[in-house]
Parts: sequence; C-alpha cells; structure tokens
Amino acid sequence: MRSLVWPSLDQEVSGLAWPGSGESARFLVEGSVLRLSKPRVRVQSQSRPGPPQSSQLRTYRAAVPSMWLRRALRRTALVGGGAVVTAFGLSQLLEYRKRQPGVARLAHVAAEEDLKVPFANELPSRGAQLSALSGTEEFDVLIVGGGATGAGCALDAVTRNLKTALVERSDFSSGTSSRSTKLIHGGVRYLQKAIMKLDYEQYMMVKEALHERANLLEIAPHLSAPLPIMLPVYKWWQLPYYWAGIKMYDLVAGIQCLKSSYVLSKSKALELFPMLKKDKLVGAIVYYDGQHNDARMNLAIALTAARHGAAVANYTEVVSLLKRTDPKSGEEKVCGARCRDVLTGDEFDVKAKCVINATGPFTDSLRKMDKQETPNICQPSAGVHIVIPGYYSPDNMGLLDPATSDGRVIFFLPWEKMTIAGTTDTPTNVTAHPIPGEEDINFILREIRNYLSPDVEVRRGDVLAAWSGIRPLVTDPNSKDTQSICRNHVVSVSSSGMVTIAGGKWTTYRSMAEETLDAAVEAHQLKAQPCRTVGLMLEGARGWTPTLYIRLVQDYGLEVEVAQHLAATYGSRAFDVAKMAMVTGQRWPIVGRRLVSEFPYIESEVMYAIREYACTVIDVIALRTRLGFLNVQAADEALPRIAQIMAKELSWSDARTKAELEAAKQFLYHEMGYRARDEQLSKTSEINLDYQEVNRYKKRFHKFDKEGKGFITTVDVQQVLQSINVHIDENALHEILNEVDLNKNGQVEEDEFLQLMSAVKKGQVSDSRLAILLKTAEETLNQREPVSVDRSGGGV
Repeated sequence: MRSLVWPSLDQEVSGLAWPGSGESARFLVEGSVLRLSKPRVRVQSQSRPGPPQSSQLRTYRAAVPSMWLRRALRRTALVGGGAVVTAFGLSQLLEYRKRQPGVARLAHVAAEEDLKVPFANELPSRGAQLSALSGTEEFDVLIVGGGATGAGCALDAVTRNLKTALVERSDFSSGTSSRSTKLIHGGVRYLQKAIMKLDYEQYMMVKEALHERANLLEIAPHLSAPLPIMLPVYKWWQLPYYWAGIKMYDLVAGIQCLKSSYVLSKSKALELFPMLKKDKLVGAIVYYDGQHNDARMNLAIALTAARHGAAVANYTEVVSLLKRTDPKSGEEKVCGARCRDVLTGDEFDVKAKCVINATGPFTDSLRKMDKQETPNICQPSAGVHIVIPGYYSPDNMGLLDPATSDGRVIFFLPWEKMTIAGTTDTPTNVTAHPIPGEEDINFILREIRNYLSPDVEVRRGDVLAAWSGIRPLVTDPNSKDTQSICRNHVVSVSSSGMVTIAGGKWTTYRSMAEETLDAAVEAHQLKAQPCRTVGLMLEGARGWTPTLYIRLVQDYGLEVEVAQHLAATYGSRAFDVAKMAMVTGQRWPIVGRRLVSEFPYIESEVMYAIREYACTVIDVIALRTRLGFLNVQAADEALPRIAQIMAKELSWSDARTKAELEAAKQFLYHEMGYRARDEQLSKTSEINLDYQEVNRYKKRFHKFDKEGKGFITTVDVQQVLQSINVHIDENALHEILNEVDLNKNGQVEEDEFLQLMSAVKKGQVSDSRLAILLKTAEETLNQREPVSVDRSGGGV
C-alpha cells in the first residue's frame, strides 16, 4: 500500500488559486494554527506618477470601502471555511485510513466466502413460504414489516445463520420505501447543521450514511449509480460558502468519495444544464451522490434473504402477538405472532424467540399490540414528489435547491428518463394510503419555476404522476426528553422482549439492521455469527456488467431500450425475463411485446413478477415495474393487459379480475395523483378565453356536432374520423371522451370542451388526447375543403 505523506508543520502547501488573481495562495501550518496568506505583489512603475487629480481622489475614496469590504469578506470566508474544512476533514480522513486493513477498498468484501448459509437458485413459491411459516416449530427471529429496514433485518439475520421469518401485510416496499426521493446520500443539509451547530451526532450520522452509500452502490450496481447534482449559485459570496461545505462532504466520505466535487463557471453551468435560469447566475458547484430504484432495491434485499433460506411472505398481517410467562421473572414475554393470509383469510401461528418490529410509520400500532399503554414515539411527516417529462432536466445531471421559500430543500432529478421533483415535509396522520395534496404539488412547481429559465413554461398539466410518502420521524423512548425528535434511528427493547427499530433513512438500512440484530442477539441470547452483510451482493448483482444489455439484444432480439431496461432492473436475472418474452411476429424486435408503446416494460415482466411474489395488479404497475410512479395515464392504459396476463397465470375468476382492475384504478386515481390531475379540469369552472378563441373552438366543436345538439358522443367522433380514414378502437375512444366528460353522462357538452381548451391554455392540462384529436381532425378536414377561385389565384 502506498503511504500518504503529509507536509511537516513548517512546510507550505501551495496550489490554491486566490479568487480574483492569477497568483497562488499558501497554507502555512505554524504549530496548531493554519494560516492562509496571499503573496505580496510589488508593482514597478516606469515613471513616477504625478499628484492625483481631485476627481481621481473622489473615485478612489469611494471605491476603497467597497474594495476592502469585499476583501475582508473573502478573507473571512476562505480562512474560516478553509481552515475548518481542511483541518477537520483531513483529520477525519487520516483517522479513517488508519482503520482500514491492508489496501484501501470500497465497501465490497468477500462476504459470500464467509457465509455458511446455503443459497437457492430457485425462489420458493409464496405457498411454500407460507407453509414454512406455519409449519416451523420455532424461528429464532420473526420480523414484522417488509420495507427496506425489515428486509434488511431479514437478510442480516439469515446470514448470521439464524432461523428467520418475515411477514408483510401488503407487498414488499409498498409503503415509504417505494416513495422516496430515489437518492442514496449522506445528507448535505445534515452536514451543514453538524458544522454550524458543532453537532457531533449529526456528523457521525452523515459519516455512517456515506459509508453505507458506498456499500449499496457496490452490492447492487445494476439498481444504483452515482449521480452528479448541481447546486446553482446566484450570489458571489455563496460560492466559497457552498464550496467549503461540499468539499467537507467529500472529505468526510474519504476514500469512499464517489467523485470529487468541482466548481463551474456560469457558461459551463448553462452548457450542462441549459434549462437553468441564467439571470444573476454566478456559477455552480457539482457534487456526487447515489441514485437507485428504491422499490426494486427493497425487493432485491427481500429476495436475497429468501434465497439464503429466510421464510418471507407478503400479504401476511399480524393479528396479535403470542406471549408466554417467563418462569424466572414471572413477566409476559413475546414469543411469536398470530398471522393471517390477507388473500385467503387463513390464520396461523408463527413462533419465534424474538420478534422485531420494523413497521415504519406503523411502529406504534405494533408497540400498542404488545402493551396498550405504551406512549407513541412516531411523529409522521408526509413528503410529496411529482414526476414531470424528462425534457425538464438533462439526462445525467440533478439539481439541488438548498433554500426554498419556506426553508426546505428541493431536489430536481432525472429518473427513469423522466424528471422527479420533491420533497415536501408536512405533519400528517398515519395511513396506509397517503394522498398527494394539490397544495404540495403547486408548492413544488413554484420552486421549480424559481430555478428554471423563463423560456421553460412549467405547467401544472405536465405533472404525470404524484405521490406522498410518510417519513416515520421518532422520539427516543429511552430519552428523558421524549418530545424531542430523534434525528437518527432508534432501537429499543421492551420489557416483553420485543425489539423495535424506527426512524432512520433509506441509505442506512443495512447498518440499522445490523444494530437491530445485535440488540436482538444480546437481549435473547441467540447463538449467531457476526454480521455478514457488508459487501454481500444482492439479487441480480452477481454476473452483471454494464454491457450485459448487448448480450440480451444479440441473443434474444430485444430492442436496445428494452434490453437496457431489463439489465438495469433485473441485473443478471434479466436473461430469465428475456426467456419468457413472447415473439412479436415482426422483423424487429423479434421478442418483447411492450405493455405501452412509450415505456420499455414488456409483457414477460408481468409473468416474472409473479415469481417475485407479485399478487395483485398494483404490485406490478407500482413496485415490480414503476409505470404507476412514472405516468398514471400510461399505467391506466396498461391495466387491462396486465390483469389479463395475471388472470391466466394465477387462474383468477372473472370477478377477481374485475376487482383487481378496479382496485388498481383507485390506486392510480388517489395515491398516484390521477385525481389531482383530473381535478384540474373539473375545477376550471371559468372559461378564460377571448372572443376569437371561443369562436375558433366552437367552430372546431361544431365540425363534430353536425346536428347542433350541443354535445358530442363517441358516435359523432367516430363518424368524422372514418371520413378522414382514421380508425380508433371504440373502447379507447370512450376513454378519451371520458377524460373530458365532467358530469359523466357519456357525452361532452360544448361548455366542457371550452373548459378543456381554457385549461390547456393556462397550462393546467397538457397532452389532452381529445384536444389533440379534434385539432388534428379539423386540420385534415380543412385541407380537403375546396379552395375558392379568388383565394387560389385562378381564373382568367
């Protein structure tokens, strides 16, 4: 290993450019004091200047205070920020390097070589998992909750050679874990608070998260990747301030820093992010964090635990806790749970030496099931995100708004070829079905407008999907001050022996699980091996390479976009999905029928999702694919085909299929923002059009309402389309009109059409299929009308 040589105490460190000059600044280390000095410059004049004129003196005197003020501010910012960042950051880097055995590495270790737990190439079916849960005499650990933390606990436990069970009352990652900002990060804002408030706890929280960030990027490279994030600067004094903070972020990460941050000039920032507002822009700072597909990552953790032997089952809820009396203390101890299969209603007991509560926002529900008088520790907060078209941001550059109008932080990130923006932070009640509010959606849109160029019109109608996730903030039950919010996670053991893990963040799920299992092993004297999850590759990671998609194209005849999607979603398991793909009957692609034309999701993914324990249509559109999170209208279009495939594979009755379709539509309507999008038109009671616009749109409407009824139906539209040789499926046409049919009477009145065009004009509605259809048909009809002689220029 190469040794790192540091300068001696009286040695100068040069190379830092002094702002506003071409000279080098020097760091002088004198004892324990770090001093920044600027080299003196001697200016020699060819001739001695004469006495200054009075106007020159006045100009000079007016400029001196401003010049010295700027110099003082620069010196203060650089000396203070540079000294703190360099001294503190380098000391932490040295301390970190001392702890590294041998050659410095990333998180990856040969964890799998140390495992004594078998690995199954075939996943057990859900039925087999339920049989294992009900038929096993006693598990060492029963985890309640299938989010990121619960799945992490299951993987940690089973790889310690503990007999492990996990139950989840809905689907894996159906709650908060699928509704995050999709970032794997240490937390720039937490580091800022740690420095400003000299808070060592927050500093260690950031340091731990940065270590976990590196590990997560290593163990699931197909689901995660580094992402550059730009921080635009609009005031010159903020540049050294933010630069110092971001450099501190790099230094705290140490050798696990993804890529070094850097400063951009105004022109370069606009080149990389052309949508950025250029007025008063000084420059920008770019730093790196990680990004992932959160729901698929959560599922990968659960599936990896299952392959290692854990009995995991979704749609299995805890009805009550099992208890026994301890013969020594006489106290009641939790020894398992009474569970119910949500899909069939069957109930059974799952006995375990230790029960772990990893239910996120529902932490208090299980705690009260253990002991009714237990005080609440969860203080839920709702975070809303929106998805807008991908043209709002570059393909590979995010944006951070560090100080919104109300002090919150907003991220603006490319994700799955769309743009995701969020999040808000609003106190809320705990619910399994959080709904995004219109006020939060508009808040995010307003903040986006503040940072984007005026040339980019940010329209409410461009919101393709919106969702709300509940962040489980907690108070520490072991603290004297139970009212204060704990900024990190909390692990507690009740008097009955139930272990609770609450709070925390997505990035640190693994370390939280490790700490939870350590507490469980100690509290219940379990015979367990040390934690083995650092560097343990997740589902699909082994055998994945960045060029794997090329083999999918060459071996199976998939579209390049589809192959890239499969490789990035399933990793090395993408070949299993490709083998199930149906022949298209076309020259190209050979296999892989898309569910919807504009997204790379194919029909075989629905069949493969069933192998991954998908039980409902919602599981497929939201959590196995991410279609529901990306575009609610596209997801709605894909529902019938998804339901048809699942009905065939799972032998659903017609009634079950119909119920699944209705449940999925309700999910999209309420939880994915379809309702908020739909209400943009129904709330537009006023028609904000001028006289000429009203006449133009009425004329367009009357081309379809030839009989002057005052409304149009699917029959009217179909007749006009047939006259111009355009054919649209009757069901699709009914759906198009239904989007505008506000009173749901099967027809579109003239006022409803004018309301639609008014909403389109104001940006509340975009990409309306009926508006585009009628406009296109009108243009085609106008082209077919005979041209008069006086207009054609003909005649003799």
